[in-house]
Amino acid sequence: MPLLQGKTVIVSGVGAGLGHEVAAAVVAEGGNAVLGARTEANLAKTAAEVDPGGARVAYLPTDITEEVQCGALADLAVERFGDIDALVQVAASDSHFGGLQDADFTAWAGVLDVNLLGSLRMTRACLPALKERGGSVVLIGTQSSVAAPSQVRQAAYAASKGALTSAMYSLARELGPHRIRVNTVQPGWMWGPPVEAYVTLTARAEGVPEAEVKRRLTERMALPDLATDGDVAQACVFLASDRARAITGQSLLVNAGELMR
Repeated sequence: MPLLQGKTVIVSGVGAGLGHEVAAAVVAEGGNAVLGARTEANLAKTAAEVDPGGARVAYLPTDITEEVQCGALADLAVERFGDIDALVQVAASDSHFGGLQDADFTAWAGVLDVNLLGSLRMTRACLPALKERGGSVVLIGTQSSVAAPSQVRQAAYAASKGALTSAMYSLARELGPHRIRVNTVQPGWMWGPPVEAYVTLTARAEGVPEAEVKRRLTERMALPDLATDGDVAQACVFLASDRARAITGQSLLVNAGELMR
């Protein structure tokens, strides 16, 4: 039986990368996908691609910094499919680069508002439905929140995701009595549109082949190939499913063995 047969999963942050792959995996595994993102065109495109007939997909433009919009997405899931079984919280802000010495703390606050508080807003919006019969919350972290990054400096992003992982432990304890599981998937370098763009731009800037840039990324990994957006999506689907019914408060690194814990 498919992992999510008859289940309803909210996927927030549906764009061209991980969110799209999670939505596709949910539908492929028999689930109903309720999609949220700020850009309606991205939502419509993903919905048409993952379920052309539209029977098992619904979407609503959603900004997770707005609590009312988070509530509206949760309401849509219940109105359309009757319940919520899982939330996969992909929506994030990852475009602020730099460290402490050149930090713009106003920008940092914006990153935290999306990645930490936005994730918590979206989670809280789903709780009334999840508490009815239990379910799963899958948060998206990052390897750089648990180990020093070796390439791109994104201190604000790493700090926000580290805070989210810390919050996960409290959420897992708080929500466990309601049979709500809370886990975090921690990707490393993940082959998809953002990393593809990084490889292309770096190769151009340094005047080297793209294969050389990819080699540098993979040389520290136990496996010879980068994890893909699809690989990370499969981890999310597993944690959202009943197969993971006894797993909560855990961080799952999906990184081709670059960091082992």
